Amino acid sequence: MKCRSVACVWSGTPPGHRITATAVLNQPPTLYTGGSDGSIIWWNLSTSDSNSEIKPVAMLCGHAAPIADLSICYPVVVSGDVKETDYSSNGAANSISGTCGALISACVDGLLCVWSRGSGHCRRRRKLPPWIGSPSIIRTLPASSRYVCIGCCLGDSAQLSDHHSIYSIDGSEDSADKEPQPRKPPRCTVVIVDTYSLTIVQTVFHGNLSIGPLRFMDVVLLGEEGEQHSVFMADSYARVQLVPILKDSNLDGEGVNDQHKSSQFAVWGNGVSEGGQVVSIATRGNLIALVLKNCCIFRLLTSDTKIGEISFLGNLLSVEGNSTQSCILGGMFLESFGAVRMQNTQEAYENFWENFAVWNRAGSAVVYVVSYLDDVFKCELLSEIPAASYPLHVRLSVSFIQSNNHLLRFESVCFDVEEPLQWKPHVTIWSLCQKHDKYGELSQCKILGECDLFAEWISSSSLLHEIYGHGGRKKRISSSQSSVSCSENESSKHADGQSCSSLHGGQTVTSSMVISENLFVPYAIVYGFSSGEIEVVRFDLILGPDSHGRSPRDDVDSHVFRQYFTGHSGAVLCLAAHQMLGNAKGWSFSQVLVSGSIDCTVRIWDLDSGNLITVLHQHVAPVRQIIFSPAWTEHPWSDCFLSVGEDSCVSLASLETLRVERMFPSHPSYPEKVVWDGARGYIACLCQSHSGTSDVVDVLYIWDVKTGALERVLRGTASHSMLDHFCKGISANSISGSILNGNTSVSSLLLPVIEDGSFSPSHKNYLEKRNVSSNTLSSVTNMLEPTSSQAQVKKGNSAPTTSSFLKNSKYPIRCTCPFPGIATLTFDLASLMFSCQKRESVANGSDKLENTNVKEQGTNTPSPRHVSIDDSSDKNGISIDAVEGQDWIRSLEELLLRFSLSILHLWNVDSELDKLLMMDMKLKRPENFILASGLQGDKGSLTLTFPGLSAALELWKSSSEFCAMRSLTMVSIAQGMISLSPSSSAASRALAAFYTRNFADQIPDIKPPLLQLLVSFWQDESEHVRMAARTLFHCAASRAIPFPLCGQRTSDHAKLVRSLSEIGENEGGASKAGGISDNGLSSGMFPQSQGSSQAEEAFVNSPETQGITEVEESKILAWLESFEVPDWISCVGGTSQDAMTSHIIVAAALAIWYPSLVKPSLAMLVVQPLIKLVMAANEKYSSTAAELLAEGMEDTWKACIGSEIPRLITDIFFQIECVSSPSANSAGHQPAVPSSIREILVGVLLPSLAVVDILGFLTVIESQIWSTASDSPVHLVSLTTLIRVVRVSPRYLAQYLDKVVNFILHTMDPGNLVMRKTCIQSSMTALREVVRVFPMVALNDTSTRLAVGDAIGEVNNASISVYDMQSVTKIKVLDASAPLGLPTLLSGTSETAVTTVISALSFSPDGEGLVAFSEHGLMIRWWSLGSVWWEKLSRSLVPVQCTKLIFVPPWEGFSPNSARSSVMASIMGHDRQSNLQDNARSLSYADSLKMLIQNFDFSYRLEWVGQRKVLLTRHGMELGTFPL
Repeated sequence: MKCRSVACVWSGTPPGHRITATAVLNQPPTLYTGGSDGSIIWWNLSTSDSNSEIKPVAMLCGHAAPIADLSICYPVVVSGDVKETDYSSNGAANSISGTCGALISACVDGLLCVWSRGSGHCRRRRKLPPWIGSPSIIRTLPASSRYVCIGCCLGDSAQLSDHHSIYSIDGSEDSADKEPQPRKPPRCTVVIVDTYSLTIVQTVFHGNLSIGPLRFMDVVLLGEEGEQHSVFMADSYARVQLVPILKDSNLDGEGVNDQHKSSQFAVWGNGVSEGGQVVSIATRGNLIALVLKNCCIFRLLTSDTKIGEISFLGNLLSVEGNSTQSCILGGMFLESFGAVRMQNTQEAYENFWENFAVWNRAGSAVVYVVSYLDDVFKCELLSEIPAASYPLHVRLSVSFIQSNNHLLRFESVCFDVEEPLQWKPHVTIWSLCQKHDKYGELSQCKILGECDLFAEWISSSSLLHEIYGHGGRKKRISSSQSSVSCSENESSKHADGQSCSSLHGGQTVTSSMVISENLFVPYAIVYGFSSGEIEVVRFDLILGPDSHGRSPRDDVDSHVFRQYFTGHSGAVLCLAAHQMLGNAKGWSFSQVLVSGSIDCTVRIWDLDSGNLITVLHQHVAPVRQIIFSPAWTEHPWSDCFLSVGEDSCVSLASLETLRVERMFPSHPSYPEKVVWDGARGYIACLCQSHSGTSDVVDVLYIWDVKTGALERVLRGTASHSMLDHFCKGISANSISGSILNGNTSVSSLLLPVIEDGSFSPSHKNYLEKRNVSSNTLSSVTNMLEPTSSQAQVKKGNSAPTTSSFLKNSKYPIRCTCPFPGIATLTFDLASLMFSCQKRESVANGSDKLENTNVKEQGTNTPSPRHVSIDDSSDKNGISIDAVEGQDWIRSLEELLLRFSLSILHLWNVDSELDKLLMMDMKLKRPENFILASGLQGDKGSLTLTFPGLSAALELWKSSSEFCAMRSLTMVSIAQGMISLSPSSSAASRALAAFYTRNFADQIPDIKPPLLQLLVSFWQDESEHVRMAARTLFHCAASRAIPFPLCGQRTSDHAKLVRSLSEIGENEGGASKAGGISDNGLSSGMFPQSQGSSQAEEAFVNSPETQGITEVEESKILAWLESFEVPDWISCVGGTSQDAMTSHIIVAAALAIWYPSLVKPSLAMLVVQPLIKLVMAANEKYSSTAAELLAEGMEDTWKACIGSEIPRLITDIFFQIECVSSPSANSAGHQPAVPSSIREILVGVLLPSLAVVDILGFLTVIESQIWSTASDSPVHLVSLTTLIRVVRVSPRYLAQYLDKVVNFILHTMDPGNLVMRKTCIQSSMTALREVVRVFPMVALNDTSTRLAVGDAIGEVNNASISVYDMQSVTKIKVLDASAPLGLPTLLSGTSETAVTTVISALSFSPDGEGLVAFSEHGLMIRWWSLGSVWWEKLSRSLVPVQCTKLIFVPPWEGFSPNSARSSVMASIMGHDRQSNLQDNARSLSYADSLKMLIQNFDFSYRLEWVGQRKVLLTRHGMELGTFPL
């Protein structure tokens, strides 16, 4: 499992967004807009009759190509009892039922994404097969909202579909609306896709269309009762083709229905001869509306009969100043809330009464009421929406969509023709009038709300203006001027800006990247602007508030955080940075920045000094991509880079020679996807071939880097397969975990994301060569102690801890830029905590080095920029000594954690905590950047919130997955900081307390962390993560119980817990910093608190918790056994098996710790799945399941599986026998059961099972003596378990002491030398432990004789067995029954009742005598065992009477355990004694035995004083000395 927290750094300029697709989810009100750059914006709607509000929440990053269409779907199957109350729109306003809405998006390059509304992240990301073509239209099936129908275009027709044409206000029109005539019949593919898995379940159509190119598509219900799904396809001339969807497939298997196999498709309509081309088509049932530029024609779908027409000439939709011309953009049917609907099916099929909206290119819209009753068509104007007011030169794109009773207008506006990327989206909400005004005139819709993304951006990021006013000096660098600070006038000029765009002079960010040296900690963000300027903004988060640490590279000023590079004459389209491994001829630079521009040049900059190194002119078109060699590339290619231009050429240039070394030309078009396999020396370029006689096809060119020759050309599907093969090979060895090198502006969404693979040997060798060098270590030493002299370095082998940290730790921070101006930092919790885990293992002795305390750095810790690399050092490597290596590693760990906290912490929520973090932990608020939160989805997709606290809190309020992962990350880091920096422990504890409970108290409507996700980390490798996950689970359990498991009193219990916590805080007066104990755990987080025990006991005893119905039981079982993948699985990279096992873990944990909050029979339902999970030996969950099974065995599970415990013990022994036996391991295979699971089974689960069923356990281990091999590890495990039970719960073994001793002696049998040799050491340890704990078991001083007395038994049938340890046989049986005439005064019960028999035994010093004490009867007996040789040979087991009997007088406070009544009480009060005896008789045998075991006294001891005297003690107190 992977816990990744995402932070987003936005540029000062708002992102451009030209809307190409829209979708609306009505419950909860949510709006989605897709852009031409592949971005999707998530807007929240708050609508009412008087006022409405639209707020942009987040950007959904999953596509790198224009969004073709959006639609609302429901991936999770909804139970049948859910009412159909939600009506969602995707342009066609289809009614869809359910409550778990999601968004499905498709871009023109064939990539599909499903975005969850509940969690906000991408739950599934998948690329369609190349043969399908380019998606253009998505429609949800009306009767099955889990499935969507996707229409795709093939060949040239893929370029013809554009739903949002662009117009200028002055009347001009882009060429997007002009449809060229295809040279050959258009090809199309229509498929049905399951949105749950994004798999194709049916191919509806694939081949040549009988009409023109596909422009419109919808799914309609035809037939007499509307039961037949059909795909409605139409071209720009209203020619229609209907293709039925196969009904037999039931949408659960892959079927094919192309025109060659089925002739049941229909083509009708000769088009429209009047009015020109159709601009839009809308369907509603049997009705179809053909919207032309000047009119709208209504037809019946089944009969192709024209029933009416609406003319737009002369009304509001006409072009201003020309009543004979109109320019309509689209039209749609509106959901009529409260309108009259046809009740009769047949009547409704031929008649209708609908509201229909039409809009033009200026943004004005008119709503009509159209009806067709009794063959009479009527049309009436209902309301209007005025046009948008913009200047004439503005480019505008307009679309409408319905949301409940409101109409939303989307306007994409571009004011600057020279910067076409800067499109501004504007959304307005209009009320839908249902009738005319009081004068009968056409009413005007009322505007209820509006939202401008730029205005929201300015208000949310207004803090940036203050930063530029107080941010210090800036550093401007051009090609002719270096290291010149900008004046104060320039700073004040920026500070006076009125908008965020003024920060960069209104420029648009055209490229961006994050520089991350060594890929450990990011150093800076680089922005390229449309003016050709480049800005480098450094991270300054590690320096403390008063820090004056000096960087070795900053010769001018350590507080210069911004640099500017000027020289390009056009927009900077691509950027890349590189750390030199070799040496350039005549130059001394080590860190370079390479930029490509629209001016066709490539410029190389010295990032340290700011000088321009050289300008390359190998391209004759704009340069789009700069790609450096992968990390493991061999010299001389390791310091080379690729430049990809729009001239269809790829060039390879060297930083050592500063010239172009290779040119790879002859690509048919711009190669959009270029990957470099440095290990094998090949470059793969994927582009499109536009041949004049064939369709557009993808072509992959493979080039040999060494020779520059074209190695192979692949076309079609083979090209994509080979590219995926290339990407997998690159990702498997990638240091950054991605296909591209980390320091590049190429979008992370462009190439496929491959799951992290294991590091290859080449990767490890590269790390050794690159990271462990003298310059690295010395610069790190300078970084940690900037004012001190350089650390002493010695030649030789590097410190083991240093190299192991660099080689084994995966890079904790991954930097990507999905879109220009948006930088993301992804923090991997496992990698962040690996260093702490490694250091703890070193401290525990697993490494030879000892952990040393690091010096307090205080405010002298500079930024992470100074972890530099210089290959000019000794190639053999220079390392520091062990102590300095430990200090460096520890400081690097602290550096990583502090940087992570500065970026990930939610600032401005708790001001006191913020001050504490800055003063105590020396964190710095990220003031130079616009930070936001994010969430990672499937295969590299991202959900990035917009700036502002309200947008950040939206994820906390809507996504339990985000809450769980962010809280887990912050609490784990806080606990790691406690161990790394004890001086900041107060701030660390306060931080952990904030994310566990204080945050929820301050903002009550945030979601509780998801329990299923938290339990996934209960077996994490890091102890900090494990403890944080368990802490958060207990804090959130009462608020986050899954719905199928919730009891009737859950909400009341949650209120009670909150009130108790408030009372506890008020009474305790503890500060927020004191909420977490020294080990990072809260003292009040676990359910064992006394405050809630009474409430839970009341809940358990309430009558409402007595049983559940069969329906509830079936829901619980369905939830436990569900294989459906929930949303959170894609967040952590899990599988359906992980989902099901986490459900079992959560249910079991709640049944143990919170039984009053869940269904009463949950324990009975979950115990069997829990046992199966334990025996499955699942590395992620079986250990946790075994711990839960052990923890709740006595109180919860024993009542459910009491009779199955021996079988479970046998199964565990079987696993141990099969997996751990020498024969199983001799083959050299990996054990099927990991060692950690085996340790839990043996050390935790087996003892708990033995305690609840001692007899069953003893029976099983006795049977194992004969059923398993003599050298089987089962015997050792049995002995180990016995030792644990003896130490933890000796009372349960008291009545079976003879069986325990017999088993131990069996393992020591000299007749079985193999078993004796295997077990002798463990057997003697177990025997001595039994002798130590049980006073009725004695071993003489020479360990030759063993005596075992009956601890519990009948008075008249008690005995003592004596064993010879040499032969391991029983030699005598001593009679310990009560003597005749024993006073009933002391007995308390009948002589046949079970009671305490032997309380203590002791051998005489010579080993020939045995003395025994019995609490029942207060007697001391003495036996002479004899030492004559013939007595030793005798094996007579006839009970031997005692030689001497001594009665011990009662002592003060004596109370015999048989009836717990004292002698004095029986003498003084006969009535009270009789009452006690009556109560004892009323108890059953089992209850009496249980009471006897619970009250058994193991504290009696007999000690010899001299040769013939014994001393009796109890709890160490002397009771008397008795002569024998």
